Amino acid sequence: MTEQPPSDVPTPEAPEPSLASDPALEDMPSAEELDAEFSTAPPGAPPTDHSVGGKVPLDADDMRGHHFKALFGTTAAKIVTIIFIVGAGIGGFVAAGPAIGAAAAGGALILLLIIAFLMASGRAESDFFKAYASGHGLQFQDGRGSLPPMTPLLQRGDRRYTTKTLQGTLPGGEPGTLAHYTYDDSTTDSNGNRSTTYMHFTVMCAQIGEFAPFMQELYAQRRVGFRFLDGAEDVFRKRQRVEHESEVVDKRYEIFCGPQDDVSRAVQVLSPTFLVWLQDHSPDAFAFECVAGMLVCNVKGHKKSAAELDQFCEGASAVAKRLREEALE
Repeated sequence: MTEQPPSDVPTPEAPEPSLASDPALEDMPSAEELDAEFSTAPPGAPPTDHSVGGKVPLDADDMRGHHFKALFGTTAAKIVTIIFIVGAGIGGFVAAGPAIGAAAAGGALILLLIIAFLMASGRAESDFFKAYASGHGLQFQDGRGSLPPMTPLLQRGDRRYTTKTLQGTLPGGEPGTLAHYTYDDSTTDSNGNRSTTYMHFTVMCAQIGEFAPFMQELYAQRRVGFRFLDGAEDVFRKRQRVEHESEVVDKRYEIFCGPQDDVSRAVQVLSPTFLVWLQDHSPDAFAFECVAGMLVCNVKGHKKSAAELDQFCEGASAVAKRLREEALE
């Protein structure tokens, strides 16, 4: 059966049991032990400061108001705005009377506000990512780019591209690429009408060369559909499903390895501490794919705040650390 794109479709099952009710994880590590195992920062390292000149937007909306006001703040902008609105009103009045003239002037004002809002939003978003990149010592590329199609997510769709690409040592300590990634699927109905669906993700890509000889493929996908269909679906699947001991993780993820991989090695990766981390400490709606040593972690949507990007990168770095450690043991 063809695998579907990652999704967060909930399953109509009983509420998730707590860690204490998961028999396989009764001897779960403490929060302190988890922090120690999956921490990716050097011991004693200070918190990351991504301020620039002491003033930095914390998300892509912070500077929108500043830019919006700036667009109308100059005398030239005010004159052009007045001319445009008055011109639209006079044109409407001459063509169809005072009511249409007033409507045309109002429409011109609304159009100008929408254009200014979009321009201000774009500038504010660019400000945020430039500041975030500068504060973390990352290289920033605005505009469209691409990623090598190494994993299933990076092969999907009719067209694939990245925007807002940052490269370097990411929060969490892992060298890699952080980007907004989009793929689209276009379909044409029986009447010839064409429609396009866009799927947006935030992705982190890193090379884990040590893992390639250990396992060729490992996937932790957001669960799709009902668990009682797993067996029927696996009949048509080339990849091998990896069974583990956590009921809670199984409700959130479907975990697979490659057709030629040793499943027991995948089970080794899914240690009790790593299962607990996936369950309670991974970012919301998190998933990862690793093929031939290329790790691609992802969450749905384009994340646009420092807190979200930090949390995602730290989670991706924790996965990279776990894969590398298991491969080297």
